[in-house]
Amino acid sequence: MRIFVTGATGWIGSAVIPELLNAGHQVLGLARSDTAAASVAGLGAEVQRGDLADLDSLRAGAGASDGVVHLGYNHDFSRMEAAAQTDLAAINAIGAELAGTDRPFVVASGVLGLASGRVATERDMPDPGLHPRTAGVEAAMSFATRGVRSSSVRFAPTVHGPGDHGFVAVLVGIAREKGFSGYIGDGSSRWAAVHRLDAANLVRLAVDKAPTGAALHATAEEGVPTRVIADAIGRGLHLPVVPIPADQASDHFGWMARFFGLDGPASSSATRQLLGWNPVQPGLIADLDAGHYFKH
Repeated sequence: MRIFVTGATGWIGSAVIPELLNAGHQVLGLARSDTAAASVAGLGAEVQRGDLADLDSLRAGAGASDGVVHLGYNHDFSRMEAAAQTDLAAINAIGAELAGTDRPFVVASGVLGLASGRVATERDMPDPGLHPRTAGVEAAMSFATRGVRSSSVRFAPTVHGPGDHGFVAVLVGIAREKGFSGYIGDGSSRWAAVHRLDAANLVRLAVDKAPTGAALHATAEEGVPTRVIADAIGRGLHLPVVPIPADQASDHFGWMARFFGLDGPASSSATRQLLGWNPVQPGLIADLDAGHYFKH
């Protein structure tokens, strides 16, 4: 198939492109700049110039392809509502272009906040009030009734690996700045985790064979306690590890506090059984202990 990928130069997208190509697909990657276009071409994909706000470009890319993987998103936490509105418009434009074709439409989501006090499963539905991005995912899934093979891949809060600049890298930076590695409360809150290459493999499997309306969990590890994550960061930076009272978490972690304090374990048992997904890459703590998070 020829697959149109948004977020093609992002952390996950740049791993999804080679995964798709290695499986025999062709890839058309969205690029908003000359630099991005060069990166997409360097990965072996064709280039579709445009961005998430350029609905004509999105329609053209979707119309010229046999399926779409939508990974692009503006993760600016100061403009969450605006980012969600842009995402919703993009998803509606792509979905309308795919309507009636039975082509795959894979969209990104997350597992944090799916359940409280227990391990989340693929059957759980996100709370629309937790993150405005939820509206876009709901819109994508609604196209399942309009002849689109929609599915959502719910990613773990940490999609880790060499070169990661996401949540774990932010925690490393905070520890460097403060002079110690912190965790909130007793550190029993859990984060699901997945290696970037395992996540890319799941996206490709979703393109190939996810049934219409499937919610898939990209969680290789169900839940790593935040105390254990903090300990690994402390080891890597040779810094002490210190508990942070919950009422002081915002002062210490800033915007990261709301995420690092969430208990978000999530199972992927149904996903593995449905698609035959078998994560094989290192786990989060092994990745931290490998040292690459601490070389910057």
